[in-house]
Amino acid sequence: MKLYRHLAKFAFAAAAMVLAASCSNGNGGSSAISASPADTSSSGQMTVRYIDGDSLMANYVLAKEINEAMLRRSNQLDSEQQKRGAEITRFGNEIQNKYQNNGYLTQESFNADQAKLQQMQIDAQNYMAKLQRDAQNEMQQYNMQLNDSVENFINAYAKQKGYDMIVYKASGVYMDAKYDVTREVVDGLNKRYTKVEKK
Repeated sequence: MKLYRHLAKFAFAAAAMVLAASCSNGNGGSSAISASPADTSSSGQMTVRYIDGDSLMANYVLAKEINEAMLRRSNQLDSEQQKRGAEITRFGNEIQNKYQNNGYLTQESFNADQAKLQQMQIDAQNYMAKLQRDAQNEMQQYNMQLNDSVENFINAYAKQKGYDMIVYKASGVYMDAKYDVTREVVDGLNKRYTKVEKK
């Protein structure tokens, strides 16, 4: 199913949207225009920096591990769906061949196999729905973990540097590259990241 194949892409897109919302909260998307290349000065100018969300997601170790985990989950779902589908198809073909070769001695035995096939289909649908729900729950947990990690780091980083605001590049039309702190943020995130056991 397309849903299973695109779980990881959806996870990344959802995480990026959550991160953008949390870091650009209240900035109106235009505050970067008045940013100063120096830290807050006595003139009272607002000091704004930006990060590139795509670059952050591509280079932050935790984000890459989450993407890999969701790709593995997506492949597992595809594999399980193919396995269940093959079992149902095989049994359906057995019923058809047996019927065509007059292998059913009674209508009851034919009906019993038909009922079994129908139950197999219902069980497979229920099982796949459960796996899908589990994958979605896992994805939400990953997104929360990623969002918390980035938001907590950026809050501490902005205070340490004396920045009034850090926004995502996607929230503005034009931003001068001299205000880009993506590399510093990614390096800081990776430096403090402790690898967790893979599931």
